[in-house]
This record gives sequence, C-alpha cells and structure tokens, in this order.
Amino acid sequence: MSKPEIQTRVVHAAFVAGAVDSLQLPPPTVVEVAFAGRSNVGKSSLLNTLMQRKGLVRTSNTPGCTRQLNVFEVRCADGLNLNFVDLPGYGWAKRSKSEKSQWQGMIEGYLRRRAGLRAVAVLVDVRRGVEEEERQLVDFLRGPREASGAIEIILVATKVDKVGAAGKKPALEVVRAKAGVKPIGFSAVTGDGYEELWARIRWAVLGK
Repeated sequence: MSKPEIQTRVVHAAFVAGAVDSLQLPPPTVVEVAFAGRSNVGKSSLLNTLMQRKGLVRTSNTPGCTRQLNVFEVRCADGLNLNFVDLPGYGWAKRSKSEKSQWQGMIEGYLRRRAGLRAVAVLVDVRRGVEEEERQLVDFLRGPREASGAIEIILVATKVDKVGAAGKKPALEVVRAKAGVKPIGFSAVTGDGYEELWARIRWAVLGK
C-alpha cells in the first residue's frame, strides 16, 4: 500500500523540554496537544510520523520507556505553531506500585493544571480496542480542570495496517462501539490517518 500524499508539511520539529512534574516544565508560550496511550501502542512512531522526523521521539521495544513528560515544538509550513507533549505510557504490569502512583500524579497534574492544553489524543491499538484504563482516562479528561479551557478528546486507533485492508473497517467499528465516538484509524507504516489526525488537531487548536 502506498502512502497518501502529504499536505501538512512540518518545517520545524524539536525536543524542547522534559520533566517528571508539569510544574517543572517551562510556561507554555503556544497551545499544546498531548498524546496518551498504553505502552507499546505505537505512540512514538505516531509522533515521529506527524512531525515528519525519524527518531526524534525515541522508540523502544521495552514497555514503559518514556518516564517523563516530553515537549516538542512543531511548526508547519502554513504558520501553525504548537507543542506536542508525549505522556508516559501506561498499563505496564511490571511497574512497581510507586512508579504507577508517580505516573498517575504526573499525568493528572499536567492534564488538570496545564494552561494552553487544548487537546489530548488517546491512542488505542486497533487490535485491543478500548480497555478500562482508556475509559478511565477519557472520564478524567471530561472532568473539571484547574486551568481554563475545555480539552478536545481525539481517539486514535493505531496499527491499522496490522489488520489488513479488509479488516480495517470492522476493527474500527468495534472501537467506535466500545468508545461511543468515532476513532481515527492511523498507521505509521502506511501513513493512513495522517491528514485526518492533523485536521482534528487544527480544529482543536484553531477552531477551524
């Protein structure tokens, strides 16, 4: 399968900050979009694909590789300027209770207090679908915030290339039925969903 033509061109993408507490991050000077998902859901590959950079976000076969909030500045050819925030992967059973507690405090603090946060892309593996931890995260995102502004929730079903062309539509329908919202099917291998995800991001940060 050939990759679709890319319309959204990224002219600059770079890592700017990382921290284990949102209060340690520099003040946001532009709007932010965060990316959350279970370990090994393909979050790093998705971010590299969106930013059109190979290896900018480190990928690993070891679950739970990301242990901090990582901020990347992104600028597109049409002038769109925003930050992507890579949140630590969750759902890794081998993590200790203290590590899981630290993750929860780190993520909840960021999501509840971060000014400038406009959207959170919740990633699920299309083959596993929406599980309890994803449902809990969505419920949390729909709750009250200390910072002003509502958060747009973008559901992304990754690795759609793994189910094949014939299996893509029914697999996405299963995710939609469980989540109650339509997911964006995405593949870092084929580029499926690239423009659709960028369109949702633009709508969330620009309202158009």
